[in-house]
Amino acid sequence: MRGFGPWLAVLAVVLLLSALRLRTLAALVSLTWLAWCVWTWIRPRRHDRPS
Repeated sequence: MRGFGPWLAVLAVVLLLSALRLRTLAALVSLTWLAWCVWTWIRPRRHDRPS
């Protein structure tokens, strides 16, 4: 359940911004969150190998 915290927080922010008629800002937050999620999924992993 701990992994859902950031997702729920972003969802709450987007819904709040949308309710305040700040839909452009809500869309920007959503797209930024999506880009961050995609980046963390495809980024190269660091391997700490002893040299």
